[in-house]
Formats: sequence, structure tokens, C-alpha cells
Amino acid sequence: MQERRTPHVVVVMGVAGTGKTTIGPLLADRLGVPYAEGDDFHPPANIQKMSSGTPLTDDDRWPWLDAIGSWAHGRAGLGGVVSSSALKRGYRDRLRAAAPDVVFVHLTGDRALIEDRMSHRQGHFMPTALLDSQFATLQPLGADEAGVAVDVAGSPDDIADRAVEALGRLG
Repeated sequence: MQERRTPHVVVVMGVAGTGKTTIGPLLADRLGVPYAEGDDFHPPANIQKMSSGTPLTDDDRWPWLDAIGSWAHGRAGLGGVVSSSALKRGYRDRLRAAAPDVVFVHLTGDRALIEDRMSHRQGHFMPTALLDSQFATLQPLGADEAGVAVDVAGSPDDIADRAVEALGRLG
């Protein structure tokens, strides 16, 4: 008799414009688990800061990461998908402190492709300078971090399929 694997709790990460909010729900659907939008975990003070164009500091991000980590912890053994930029190793360590078994799907891609997609998003505006700062901040997954990198070339369905396949190889 084959043992049923416990579903992963997956954090879909990457710089702005890689498609976290598009790929996250598709991935959750394929895995048969719920999806949570990472931006929904921001406390009101963070939303107010971002709305006024003020960048968040690490101190601003800790309660947000703790809230995502708490959600992920609550889904341990049940599975789930949540989006979070999780650009720095320290942010991912904070998530793992709350939910040690989370795995990451790092959406990666060519900067020009990401910038082009960002420029075509409806109701969304992000200056190129912010994309530059996101790439400068990004610390890719380390060899000791549970996760996979998935290229964002192709359609959302192609990307989600590649993510499912890559997660399957994690075991």
C-alpha cells in the first residue's frame, strides 16, 4: 500500500512582477489546497505606509512575516499555498521559525521579461527603480533551503505545471 504524502505548505516567492498572485492560486488548485494572498496579512500601518509611497523597513515586515508564518503553521500537515516576496534569507528564516516545514517556490526569470509583464499589468504601477531595488535585495534560495526555482517564461498554466513537477521532485 502506498503511503499518502502530506501536502506541502508552499510559499510562492520572488520579485515584483514574477506572478506570485497569478501562479499561487493556480498552484493551490493543482495541489488541492487553499491559497492565501500574502498582501492580505499586512497590518493596517504597513498598508498606510505603502499607499503613501513609503517603502517598508524590516521592522515593518516582521509582523507581516509572523502573520504569514502563523497561517503556514496552522496549515502544517494539511497543505496550503501563500504568496510572499520573501526576498531575503532572513525573511525566509522568520517564516521557517514559525512553520519549519514550509517549502519555497521561487519564481525566477529574465529581468526584461518581468519588466515587460509589469508594464502591461492592469491597475498596477511600479517604477523600474523599484524592480531594480528588488533584484538588488533578492537573495536566491540557498542549497540548504527547502524549495525550487521555477522560470516564469511561458503561460501561467505552464509555470504552475512546472512548479507542481518541481515540488514533486522534492519528495
